[in-house]
Amino acid sequence: MNSRLPLMSAILLMAGTSSAMAASSTDLTVTGTITPAACTPSLSNGGVIDYGKVSAKDLNPTKPTFLGRVALQLKVDCDAATTFALNLADNRPNTASSLGWYGLGLINTNQKLGYFDLGYTDANTEIGPKSVLGSYDGGKTWSNYEDTGFPTGEWAAFGDRSSGAWLPAPIQNLTVNMHIGTNIAPANGLTLTNQVRMDGSATLEVKYL
Repeated sequence: MNSRLPLMSAILLMAGTSSAMAASSTDLTVTGTITPAACTPSLSNGGVIDYGKVSAKDLNPTKPTFLGRVALQLKVDCDAATTFALNLADNRPNTASSLGWYGLGLINTNQKLGYFDLGYTDANTEIGPKSVLGSYDGGKTWSNYEDTGFPTGEWAAFGDRSSGAWLPAPIQNLTVNMHIGTNIAPANGLTLTNQVRMDGSATLEVKYL
């Protein structure tokens, strides 16, 4: 469950059948959970990473140019111990020059400027350190993601395997390092005659489990 998820409705159109035994009605079930606790995420430096001005002459013409990795401190504070996950939603979809990562925008509407990747380390909570976990199926299954990046659509959580399987732990206060690495696409495929702005943007979402 996601505190930012909009309410959706759906209409199911049932096709009739010619069978004399066909039911003339069907059931609709609406389920969900109202969580009593809310969690608030915050990022150091206002969530801004600024690489300053990069000379086009310093970009590799045939390979991506790595601009470096920057760490931001992420805090998540909840009203009470809560089991949650984090998802980074790309606000520049379909602009990443490397499949699965986060885009930096386009040049001339069709040239992908580059991409940034994401990872987490050093997760600490009010009950002690926790391992970084990841899920590629919306929180159904979890595995250890230490030293592993999180492509778009993969959720992060923080927990242990005290029950025998890797599972997120209920947490009230989390502090973790978020690492962002940025690459510019090969310069030969970019129009760089004018100043170009890196325009990466993503929204960090708390998913209640």
